[in-house]
Amino acid sequence: MSDERVVLVDDGGNAIGTEAKAAVHHAATPLHLAFSSYVVDTDGRVLLTQRAFGKVTWPGVWTNSCCGHPLPGEPLEHAVRRRLADELGIVVDSVDLVLPRFRYRAEMPTGIVENEICPVYRAWWTGDPTPNAAEVADYRWATWEEVRALHDLSPWCLLQLGELTGDPVDWPVADPARLPPAAQI
Repeated sequence: MSDERVVLVDDGGNAIGTEAKAAVHHAATPLHLAFSSYVVDTDGRVLLTQRAFGKVTWPGVWTNSCCGHPLPGEPLEHAVRRRLADELGIVVDSVDLVLPRFRYRAEMPTGIVENEICPVYRAWWTGDPTPNAAEVADYRWATWEEVRALHDLSPWCLLQLGELTGDPVDWPVADPARLPPAAQI
């Protein structure tokens, strides 16, 4: 992982370079491309995960199913599938773009900052994951009403709750042409 790179972007979402993932998150984290995903099962429940306690950003915090960074030149949908397999041991049935322009900045009490243009995806899958302990401490399935009632989620997840309205099964699929330029691969 030490040689994994993230895509740096400008305010317009254009790629402006890359930086080592291991070095990108600090007090002056540059804006970079990422993604968030929500795994939804056939009963309409959402898979929540607790971030591993060894993670640099928000260790031990409950959040959406999976987050990550596309590799330089990697389509976001491929990155979503890759990270879901790596973190949760699952191969999803399908992936839908639901929030193409989500962006946030959040600072931890330690001063470490997340600063991402972070399109959001819904992935369809049913079963019990096999989490990678280096990435995920725990998981649970929850109804959307249960998720929306939680207040101790990651900052990006809490912000996404304000934009993801209605039942996850009915979230409209967004036009990929609305993705930031760096993600239109």
